[in-house]
Amino acid sequence: MRRDFCDGVGVARLLNATLLLPQFEGTPYWNDSSGFSDIFDADFFIETMKGYVRFVKELPPSYASKKPVLIDCQKKKLFDYVEAVLPVLLKEKVVIIRPAASQRSDRYPLWAKASRCQACYKALRLVQRLENTAQTVLDAIPRPFLALHLRFEPDMIAYSRCTYSNLSKASLDAIEAARDNKAPFTGSLAESWRNRGKCPLTPGEAAFVLQALRVPTTMPIYLASGSGLLEETAFYRVYPNIYRKLAILGPDALKGLHGNSKAAVDYYVAVHSDIYVATYFGNMDKMVVAMRAMHGSGKTLVLNRQAFATSVSSGLSGAELAQRMWEVHSSSLFTGRNLPLPDCFCRSTGRTRTKNSD
Repeated sequence: MRRDFCDGVGVARLLNATLLLPQFEGTPYWNDSSGFSDIFDADFFIETMKGYVRFVKELPPSYASKKPVLIDCQKKKLFDYVEAVLPVLLKEKVVIIRPAASQRSDRYPLWAKASRCQACYKALRLVQRLENTAQTVLDAIPRPFLALHLRFEPDMIAYSRCTYSNLSKASLDAIEAARDNKAPFTGSLAESWRNRGKCPLTPGEAAFVLQALRVPTTMPIYLASGSGLLEETAFYRVYPNIYRKLAILGPDALKGLHGNSKAAVDYYVAVHSDIYVATYFGNMDKMVVAMRAMHGSGKTLVLNRQAFATSVSSGLSGAELAQRMWEVHSSSLFTGRNLPLPDCFCRSTGRTRTKNSD
């Protein structure tokens, strides 16, 4: 959500277009149709973006009756917005864009990229109500603490097309119900897929890796995850000192938070945590890691699923597997490389590394 919006700001600057603050696309999973102003401080954003891109909260009367033209650029690489979108925009006046996977670098000058960086890292801040809620959660967790973005929900497993043999029947049934037309890979393809690091770590595997990295089992851990997390007791058995939004805020306070709002609270706590660990490098993780790198926050680590899978596949287990995980993760890079909007980061001749928790 945040990353796509930042991309949209860059495109608007490139095309010299005015950008309408968006209504976030609702999904059955999130059960949420919140708008930009429900999550972010719109007035602060517009003020901070002055001189970069023009924004409006609603269409002016002269355009209000026009039906926007949808331009779907999703999954397209080296897309040319100037050639493909600008003529349509000039003719139709109002367009909706689904951002491309990448665009032609020779058609994306630094002055357009600068607006994207300004939007993503300086202009976006939570509305005061949400920030207060997130700060309440943050203040309730004893420091130092580790924020863990643990992803192991049925829809994610179904999307990954991975199979797991050591799960409970309830978890397997939930995954099967979520698969829809995404049949799991089998045979050598399944093994190859897993060894490429495409399969999310189970909560039990995540706990094993954290122990291998010498994270104390008494460490306070904030669990940034949704309510559909599977096999979570396997993690709690190893790390019982768990903090979650629901337990801290209570069910009544949480009723007012929907999918995007809950994710925003998790994002805020994760950015301000002493240690951040992600078991999967999804969109939220990329933004958290980037923001922490930008502000020089504490230790940050993305667990190496590929190294874990190939080590297990080669027969390692127990102490040998733990030693291998320590060797793989004992230092981890974080400059702007492999992060969203890498042009917002200073170029470096080498990798900046931060040592793991020990």
